[in-house]
Amino acid sequence: MGVKIGEKAPNFVVSEWVQGAPTNFDQEKDHIVLLEVFQVNCPGCFMHAIPEAINIYNKYRDEGVRVLGLATAFEDFDKNTLDNLKMLAETGEVVGETKDVLSSQGQLQEGNKLSFKIPFPLAMDNLTKTSGETSQEKIMEFIYPQVPEFDTQPEGYKNQIIERVKSYMKSKEYSAETFERFALQGTPSMILVDRKGILRDVSFGQSSHAEGMIQKLLGED
Repeated sequence: MGVKIGEKAPNFVVSEWVQGAPTNFDQEKDHIVLLEVFQVNCPGCFMHAIPEAINIYNKYRDEGVRVLGLATAFEDFDKNTLDNLKMLAETGEVVGETKDVLSSQGQLQEGNKLSFKIPFPLAMDNLTKTSGETSQEKIMEFIYPQVPEFDTQPEGYKNQIIERVKSYMKSKEYSAETFERFALQGTPSMILVDRKGILRDVSFGQSSHAEGMIQKLLGED
């Protein structure tokens, strides 16, 4: 069963914390938690989402808001690695497309380093090597959050979607546990949990609405 907005948020899954003290949604009682999910090899994450998360961290950390970063991988498994996340946390150095795009825009310092430091805790999603055939149940768990009206679609269209998802899953070298648990569509993604541990938002892409949602949650009892 997938996660649902308005219900208790399941914990995210971590293979290793590379910065800050280990924590999770169930350990952050009385805090609003923003979990920024990104890939190391994701230029948009570093141009928009992470600076936005840093801004929220700086503005609201003394008001009971916790910002956490979780690196995941659903592609480019040679670049979206724990080692590259550690290098990012320790030195600010970026790799792959992130390096190429930010460099072309003059946004990197010498040594392919970010011009800013990520101040909040950082962890790596739990990746497991995929093997064998993907079960029908797994395929449907992936489809339903993406295509809510799936069951009402024509049979031919449904089969086409199932085959496409099957082929995508077969091509995946690793499975990322948090990414799949929250049925994320890509990176950057934002997961927002309120003070009572209730899941309030899961969104993909630019999270320009995040600050407004946090202000609203801060106003709740």
